[in-house]
Amino acid sequence: MTSSNLIATTPYVYDRGEAAFQRAARVIPGGIYGHQGPSEGCYIPRSAYPLFSARAEGSRFWDLDGNEFIDYMCGYGPNVLGYGDPDVTAAARAQAELGDVVTIPSTTMVDFAELLVDTVASADWAFFAKNGGDVTTLAIMTARAATGRRGIVFIEGYYHGVAQWTQKLDYPGVLEQDVAGNIEIPWNDLDAVRETFSAHRGQIAALIAQPYQHRNFGDNLLPAAEYWAGVRRLCDEFGVVLIVDDVRAGFRLDLAGSDHYYGFQADLICFCKAIANGYNVSALCGRDSLREAVSSITFTGSYWMSAVPFAAGIATLTKLREIGGPELFRRLGTRLTDGLVEVAAANGFRLVASGEPALFYLRVADDDSLMLHQRWVAECVRRGVFLTSHHNHFINAALTDTDIDKTLDIADEAFRAIRLPS
Repeated sequence: MTSSNLIATTPYVYDRGEAAFQRAARVIPGGIYGHQGPSEGCYIPRSAYPLFSARAEGSRFWDLDGNEFIDYMCGYGPNVLGYGDPDVTAAARAQAELGDVVTIPSTTMVDFAELLVDTVASADWAFFAKNGGDVTTLAIMTARAATGRRGIVFIEGYYHGVAQWTQKLDYPGVLEQDVAGNIEIPWNDLDAVRETFSAHRGQIAALIAQPYQHRNFGDNLLPAAEYWAGVRRLCDEFGVVLIVDDVRAGFRLDLAGSDHYYGFQADLICFCKAIANGYNVSALCGRDSLREAVSSITFTGSYWMSAVPFAAGIATLTKLREIGGPELFRRLGTRLTDGLVEVAAANGFRLVASGEPALFYLRVADDDSLMLHQRWVAECVRRGVFLTSHHNHFINAALTDTDIDKTLDIADEAFRAIRLPS
């Protein structure tokens, strides 16, 4: 696993990356917007992290300074087969030669929809967009169109995108009317579901939740036995649309959908990230009973019928089936997380690995401030293993056992580094 005879890794420096950030800050708000931006506080210390990539291949990317990283964020999920997978690239190029954004759509869109309906257990139809937030928003609109109700039930710690309805009242740019009717309840609490549905009978359009609680800055929690079966029964009893946000977990746990993996059926299920190995497409799939409602909604965009991502999606799902993607991710993720926990223990630390192995979350325990965890993550990144301190991680099919061995060696070195006075 690890060797005490290994030569110490020289921590990376990011001179070119820092120069690029100074350029970016002059013309782009924040330099890098969103949660990747240094101002968001997810990179601590900022000096430990690269800010711009130069290229990517397989399980790795390289930054502007030529530093190489084994990447466990996978572009925050889209890299499921490996950066630049040759089969996906070939399919995309072939479609690009025929056409991409055209006045009327390509039948590649139909081919992709048919594949999703054949693959996803709860899908009678598929509607395409670009981002995960597009399809979670469409799912809410569909539920409201079908029920004539406004209220939405969320699980505490939720994330379903950045549209106003997904945010909190104290967030900049969010008004009271944007989140009116939003209700939060605890995870894994069927009594709370029933009590909320009863207290707001006839007012709730949908319950939207991730298949398990893969929240940020906290251990990820799997569903309790019979939880989802109970939620399904209560949604049927109260006429509430059950929406599964499978944007992160989709196709990594089960090609038939994470609702299938956990033994229940969603009314609507949202996919993005792993659907096309980085090509920009998302999909809302649903049951036939909601076909008329979704068809009644005007919801589209300039690039939503782009054919190249459809071809990439077909190639991605086809290859995931051929290689047994979910089983591979489970094996690799289990070996990695078990190894990391062992390496931590050998250095006198307790590392908690939670969630599903394909989308594992890490936390160095016994420090509620998370500063010890952030120090360890930073030391890993400085040595070529890209992790984050706030988010679940991802396994991709290009990851090898040799990559995992190197990761464990670097993790060991990082633990030894944080044992020293900071």
